[in-house]
Amino acid sequence: MNPNRSRDIQCFDPKQEYAVCERRLPHWSQAGTVSFLTFRLWDSIPQPVLNRWLKERWDWLRQHGVDPHAANWRSEVERLAMTEQRDFHDTVMNRWNDDLDACHGSCVLRRSELAKIVSDSLDHFNGDRYELTDYVVMPNHVHVLVAFPDEAALLKQCTSWKHFTATRINKVLGLSGPLWQQDGFDHLVRSPESFDHFRRYIADNPRRANLPAGAAAHYSKPL
Repeated sequence: MNPNRSRDIQCFDPKQEYAVCERRLPHWSQAGTVSFLTFRLWDSIPQPVLNRWLKERWDWLRQHGVDPHAANWRSEVERLAMTEQRDFHDTVMNRWNDDLDACHGSCVLRRSELAKIVSDSLDHFNGDRYELTDYVVMPNHVHVLVAFPDEAALLKQCTSWKHFTATRINKVLGLSGPLWQQDGFDHLVRSPESFDHFRRYIADNPRRANLPAGAAAHYSKPL
């Protein structure tokens, strides 16, 4: 990838209109801006592990004067000194990603035919409903870098991806019931440097999780 081309990616501009949808987690969207999305299988994080992580996040936010229940807590973190932002990422967010990469749960997406259902779904409307730049399908979660035309498109497409893939995968497995966690994690990309970081993170995710070469479905659009 030519690193200068990442400067052409539309990043979050707080001066332009954006939306925050408050569900179980706050979801931020801005037309045309690239988002880093993560959605995970229903059993990917055991409840004790999730509770520990949430407590660590709440404790960190409170210690730094941020209300962990506020819809704008992410913006408040970004107003902190850069050293504190790095500490939040290293202390809180890296722990979350490490817990995902520990491959808890059934990890049904280890099966290549089931991972392909997910990757085919992501590819299907690329260039029509949204613009994909990168994704990786891990054994129990998926990371995506993608831009949507508006908030409604983001929420509708994420729901569509989950519904379609859950129906297909459950049929193969002979199961019923939830496959994905209801809410995922999304983060508006705020700078070209952040975009480059997420691209590297996605590409390197299989290695960090100690997966054998070729075990994860990975896509990266040439820029």
